[in-house]
Amino acid sequence: MTSLELTLQGADVLTPAGLHHGGEIAIGDGVILAQPQGRAVDLTGYLVLPGIIDPHGDGFERHLAPRRGAMKQMAEGVVATEAELAANGMTTAVLAQFFSWEGGLRGPDYAGQVFDAVAQVQGDLVTDLLPQLRFETHMLDDYAGLPERIAKWGLSYVVFNDHLPHDRLAQGKKPPRLTGQALKAGRNPEKHLEMLVEMHRRSAEVPAALETLCAQLRAAGLRIGSHDDQTAADRATWRARGAEISEFPETQEAAEAARAGGDHIILGAPNVVRGGSHKGNASALDLIAMGLCDALASDYHYPSPRRAALMLARTGVLDLAAAWGLVSTGPADLLGLDDRGDFTPDKRADMVILDRASERVAATLSGGRVSYLSGEIATRFMG
Repeated sequence: MTSLELTLQGADVLTPAGLHHGGEIAIGDGVILAQPQGRAVDLTGYLVLPGIIDPHGDGFERHLAPRRGAMKQMAEGVVATEAELAANGMTTAVLAQFFSWEGGLRGPDYAGQVFDAVAQVQGDLVTDLLPQLRFETHMLDDYAGLPERIAKWGLSYVVFNDHLPHDRLAQGKKPPRLTGQALKAGRNPEKHLEMLVEMHRRSAEVPAALETLCAQLRAAGLRIGSHDDQTAADRATWRARGAEISEFPETQEAAEAARAGGDHIILGAPNVVRGGSHKGNASALDLIAMGLCDALASDYHYPSPRRAALMLARTGVLDLAAAWGLVSTGPADLLGLDDRGDFTPDKRADMVILDRASERVAATLSGGRVSYLSGEIATRFMG
């Protein structure tokens, strides 16, 4: 596919050496060039930043199934997802899909449909979409067939969750919202409760099953992460299994343990924008100030990574280079994507161009191809 050959001039450009006012950056053959080349485009009044890399997001759900059962052409939902990603400055995005006992949009069958839809249209899209499997640890009956399913879907990234309401189940109490959850999954509420109780009863079998499964996934070259670590012991256990990514640690203790162990830490950008966790967990702002964050993820809201990084820079928590690194170089590193993340020559021409005054996205380029272009900047690009 053809990419642009341009030299962008006059903008403020965030280079590996820092912010260059009235700078110049050239692209061609889908990569950053060391020397000017092609037609010059005046971008005075704009800010050119490396493209946002989202290491975890499930905001695509509203496009694939805006109402239960309403979206039958899921590939069209993936296309709509890409449009939203590009409009928010994202050039690479991890689509985090559940494989869960919760059923419905989080059920195993639905996961397969999502991955098939992404594979169907991936070659026609500009934004790089990376599907991720979020596997519920207590689904013991699914362990044996999971590696084969993962290979069939062509996945390279698996994260483990445990969303069972263990405290309530241990007390013999019915979990809150059980009836609504069961009906959304298409189950009888009593049968749904029986399933939860049985999975909780078999909790002692989970660690050994995880050891075997994680060893299989590591041998196949997959990247592994854990979700919602609460303690240093949690992080040590997952690290021993080969999970070197800690998604959304819930406490400072868990985040400090991840940092001490050399693990990657992903925090939620909405947490930064909100000024705190909506679940009462550790504040992302506090953890970032303590150096306990490598990457910010959209989680459930695609505009948040851009807004969070700019807010961190504007409030002085970090300088712009460090703040933007949390949505570019940091995610690239933890995902093993050494061909992107900054404007080093020969890396992918992934960039987001912001209107300097409003800080809104004016254009997004992924691999030197336009994925989003809006407003007055379109006239400049088109000459």
